[in-house]
Amino acid sequence: MTDVRPAMPSGPAADAAPSAPMVETTELARDYRTQGGTVHALRDVTLRVGRGQLVAIRGRSGSGKTTLLSLVGALDRPTRGSVVVDGLPVSELAESALVDFRRRRVGFVFQTFGLLPILSAAENVEVPMRLVQTGPRERDERIRELLDLVGLGGRGEHRPYELSGGEQQRVAIARALANRPALLLADEPTGQLDSLTGRSIMALISHLVRSEGVTAIVATHDPMLIDLADRVVELRDGQVVDGGG
Repeated sequence: MTDVRPAMPSGPAADAAPSAPMVETTELARDYRTQGGTVHALRDVTLRVGRGQLVAIRGRSGSGKTTLLSLVGALDRPTRGSVVVDGLPVSELAESALVDFRRRRVGFVFQTFGLLPILSAAENVEVPMRLVQTGPRERDERIRELLDLVGLGGRGEHRPYELSGGEQQRVAIARALANRPALLLADEPTGQLDSLTGRSIMALISHLVRSEGVTAIVATHDPMLIDLADRVVELRDGQVVDGGG
């Protein structure tokens, strides 16, 4: 593997031409071996996502949505093909560089929220910044900024069990944005929420794409949320059948 450190905002990736896509996959594939044979979770997916876009990935359960996000976010490695994010050859990076990439360049939001129950909302948002050794004053300012941004300015001291499902997901989104990532990946972020709350969360993500200047890819099978996206990519049986761009 090539041991390449992900570029920080002042590095080569930040100087890339504005027309370069934020995410580009080329013939991306992921196979899993099981006792029953080989499962082709993703099949030769070529995809370009422009900077500042909110892209919805839709498809039935098992269509490859989660696998695609995992490969783009470097939570898994492809069997074949390549992934480039913000000019970085993610699929070629060594594991030590991938850890830094995940901490600084990508924010993750999951269906299950993933908040630490013993920590307050503010402390959950603080965790990613501690991992990259952000200074205390900057952490405090960023926590206040993000909780206000997601509409929870007065709820910072509450623990997850004291918050509604929608509020917990808002905390999770704030945490994902803590280190100012270039890319936000959300896997079924409204799956555990009622339709009204789910739509408000998707609207919040849409707002954050503009206000925070991030690119967002959201996996969802909820047709009510699709119309909030700038673009829709449909997966079926691990392949892009519409909207690959």
